[in-house]
Amino acid sequence: MTESLIHLTAVVDPKARLGAGVRIGAYAVIGAGVELGDGTNVGHHATIDGPSRIGPHNDFFPYTAIGFKTQDLKYLGEPTYLEIGKGNVFREFSTVHRATGPGEKTVIGDGNLFLAYSHVAHNCVVGNKTIFSNNATLAGHVTVGDYAVISGLSAVHQFCRIGAHAIIGGCTKIVQDAPPYLVADGNPAILRGVNEVGLKRRGFPDPDIKALRRAYRILADRTLNFSQAIERIVASEDAANLHVKVLVEFLKTTQRGVIRPEPLAGS
Repeated sequence: MTESLIHLTAVVDPKARLGAGVRIGAYAVIGAGVELGDGTNVGHHATIDGPSRIGPHNDFFPYTAIGFKTQDLKYLGEPTYLEIGKGNVFREFSTVHRATGPGEKTVIGDGNLFLAYSHVAHNCVVGNKTIFSNNATLAGHVTVGDYAVISGLSAVHQFCRIGAHAIIGGCTKIVQDAPPYLVADGNPAILRGVNEVGLKRRGFPDPDIKALRRAYRILADRTLNFSQAIERIVASEDAANLHVKVLVEFLKTTQRGVIRPEPLAGS
């Protein structure tokens, strides 16, 4: 078993638990209730507080601040938690906070990339293989689906959802749900179309992309209201497509409303 390597100036609480091969840099601080999985690297001056359970092979760059108590003013000191999966990268000055309510969790999955100054607030749930560009910011209770991309200087309002494979443009203000597979951009945000470049990079076949494009055109038809657009998609020839089903289910289950598309020419 590979031993952990802890710099002499690092501070590790006796109640922290370190897996095999953990590396902790100069002046880093690991608090009580922190569990670090095997092979995790903690850069110099990074700080991880608990209770936080962190899986293997995560990489925390210098000055990250992970697992601190929520900034929610309702928080009264109850025990709350942070759970992080495996293989994530947290670049300089990125921050992730524990949940607000007693026993609740902030959850981050596997293989995500959080660039400098990105922020994940209390009670958020982030899936797998997402990318947060510099200064991408989530307020509390936000859900982010797998492979979503949140570009730099974008902010997501409380309780919004970002669908899987969606991409949020730079400097975008998100105050409603951003559907899966689509591009949301602007301030205020509007939908710009299907995330075709991202889907092709992930190996989506052309028939699936074309089915999503046809569903999007129905959603963007301003002669239809939101409910009518969903009904039209469900009645279309693409309704049986797996990804169109995912899109429809996301639209049907919105609580905050869905960002609307820019009008199609002639609609």
